[in-house]
Amino acid sequence: MATTEPRTLQEAILFFSDYANCHRAVMEIRWTDGVVRCPHCGSEKVTYLETQRRFKCYGNHPKAQFSLKVGTIFEDSAIGLEKWLPALWLVVNCKNGISSYELARALGVTQKTAWFMLSRLRLALQSDSQKFGGHVEVDETFIGGQARYMHKAKRERAMKGMRSGRSHRTAVVGAIKRGTDGRPSQAAARVIPNNRRSSVMPFVREHVSAEDAILYTDSLLSYQQHPVRPEFVHEMVDHAVSYVQGDIHTN
Repeated sequence: MATTEPRTLQEAILFFSDYANCHRAVMEIRWTDGVVRCPHCGSEKVTYLETQRRFKCYGNHPKAQFSLKVGTIFEDSAIGLEKWLPALWLVVNCKNGISSYELARALGVTQKTAWFMLSRLRLALQSDSQKFGGHVEVDETFIGGQARYMHKAKRERAMKGMRSGRSHRTAVVGAIKRGTDGRPSQAAARVIPNNRRSSVMPFVREHVSAEDAILYTDSLLSYQQHPVRPEFVHEMVDHAVSYVQGDIHTN
């Protein structure tokens, strides 16, 4: 697959329309050492039944045959690999992400199906929890519509007892490790109760390395470090003055 990897969506759709290419691609992803193992017993005594597009394990268990999908995110899905693999290509190649509506249009499936596919693909692409080093941006926001645009009944519920104007919205904090030397950026995000220090800093401590990271934030007080014993190498940008100061930004 390395020598014929598609570089455009059109190439990806044409490439994966051939089942042989789908088979080879999933084999390389699933069994990187080239040795097929039974997902039920782990045995390497497996043969491929080409006419059935299934594998047969010679271990002593009732599920002797299994398809290429068994034990993967594709299992229990009627969607063919000719749809799954272009979807995977889109997810890993679209720099700004892709919505279920865009995926549905690209693959000719329903939005509901595309949403299901994206949910599984994103889960599979999650990396193990690790702290980010290097240049790391952290920012928070409130997600949700403004109360003035809501239906009257919903607006009244949202406005009831609201002091900050944000109580009906969801607070989210995110961290991005900037990509370098052609490597992609990495991101982590979490829903939090509010944007106070007690909610924001535990996330920062979990995802940002205090030893080898430079933390970039805006001037929110929740991020400010102790002047004598700072936890992180920390650079801030005041959005009341500017949004970018050299490398210091949360763009």
